[in-house]
Amino acid sequence: MNADGIFNPSRLTLARKRRGLTMTKLAAQVGLELRSISAYEKGEFKPESERLAAVAKVLRFPEAFFFGDDLDEPTPDVASFRSLSKMTAGQRDTALGAGAVALMLNDWIEARFDLPRAELPDLSREASPEAAAQELRRAWGIGELPIKNIVHLLEAKGVRVFSLALDAAEVDAFSMWRQSTPFVFLNTKKSAEHGRFDAAHELGHLVLHRHGSPQGREAEQEANAFASALLMPRASLLAQAPHIPTLEHLIKLKKVWSVSVAALTYRLHTVGALSDWHYQTLFVELSSRGYRKKEPDEGQRETSQVLQKVFASLREEGILKVHIARELCIPTDELDQLIFGLALTGLSGSSSAGAAGRAKGSHLRVVSSLDGKE
Repeated sequence: MNADGIFNPSRLTLARKRRGLTMTKLAAQVGLELRSISAYEKGEFKPESERLAAVAKVLRFPEAFFFGDDLDEPTPDVASFRSLSKMTAGQRDTALGAGAVALMLNDWIEARFDLPRAELPDLSREASPEAAAQELRRAWGIGELPIKNIVHLLEAKGVRVFSLALDAAEVDAFSMWRQSTPFVFLNTKKSAEHGRFDAAHELGHLVLHRHGSPQGREAEQEANAFASALLMPRASLLAQAPHIPTLEHLIKLKKVWSVSVAALTYRLHTVGALSDWHYQTLFVELSSRGYRKKEPDEGQRETSQVLQKVFASLREEGILKVHIARELCIPTDELDQLIFGLALTGLSGSSSAGAAGRAKGSHLRVVSSLDGKE
């Protein structure tokens, strides 16, 4: 809560967008006139206590949330959304709202833990996305080895990874730089292989488009090419590619790189291991078997080392999700959604006054022993 206990209109706007509501829909659900909601968000006057309680109930945020300081909010011009043209404004606002809450949670964590600093090179001047991927592998000492866990790799290099946990096929992921810290937000309800490619795709935006627009068809194509080359390096891929692969061959081979069978097929065609005819034939078979929508023999979902270690340390101190949520003035389910599929926190349970007090007085701890090559 801000020092003066003053209603903050920007937080009302953020909460409304986080729930994917227009002002018209919010007004209808609360039982107010549109002009009242508009006036609240413009700061023309603040809602009376009963009206604020009704608004908070609909938006599922504690009333205290609306009295906090201004928050950093990701904006569409700095966030790299995949499939932006397929996304509704409500879906975009919901994802950006999740990003704003994640930035707030990240600040809370960084006030208590010393996290790895960013080690992402600027690869915007490389000749091609393929060359950029090769240079990144060289700089990070990966060589031609498969990347077994890209989330761990990103975190070891200082990228903050959070979940979107949205049931929306149109929302894959997005990334952004916040000053000198890179962030990646993944839809963890996708397949494990899909999530890995999304993570590599967003890494592509971070290293290729930091000083330019991360949006548009060309930027998306570059990020896709980067992700493909990063996850499936040309030389080692060609060394293991069957001469005339069948779909069964590819389903087995995809486990080496932990990618989808569709992504592997596309990459083999890109590096010249599949003729146009063979590539088209395989993709027709992929579609006919339903493998474009449901991944065959799906791999194990990747989790976060940073979030696991942070919450494990908090758990040892008796700090529960309810304490964190109370300090941030957000619902506990907001925390759940930000770490969904990335960490099993074990922070549920009954509250205690002592733990709540320790949450504020924790000493800075280091989270640096991350295995980026696992």
